[in-house]
Amino acid sequence: QVQLVESGGGLAQAGGSLRLSCVATVQTLRPYTMGWFRQAPGKEREFVAAISWSETSTAYSDSVKDRFTISRGNGKRTVFLQMNSLNSEDTAVYYCAADINRPWEATAAAENYGYWGQGTQVTVSS
Repeated sequence: QVQLVESGGGLAQAGGSLRLSCVATVQTLRPYTMGWFRQAPGKEREFVAAISWSETSTAYSDSVKDRFTISRGNGKRTVFLQMNSLNSEDTAVYYCAADINRPWEATAAAENYGYWGQGTQVTVSS
């Protein structure tokens, strides 16, 4: 069982930055990959970034690559998403997710993630 709580969302101006955080609480100590997904109004949920337990494997969607950076901290229990050069297309609810079955691989497939947070709203004004 993994519980995830996101924070750090809010309002940013185009060209600005935000940093999202997600803290994982696990009942049984085990490795897990963590990822970020987002869903904009009227659109399907899409992959943003992922990082493996060892932090040696990361993955980014083409739309955020070179602008967003995913990292882990706090004994690997926290995942961060540093978002720079924000634009209006980044407006969405951002969800943190955990994959306990493939902890050594940063996967982009949402169906691989069995645990999800409640989401945090990011709004970018132009």
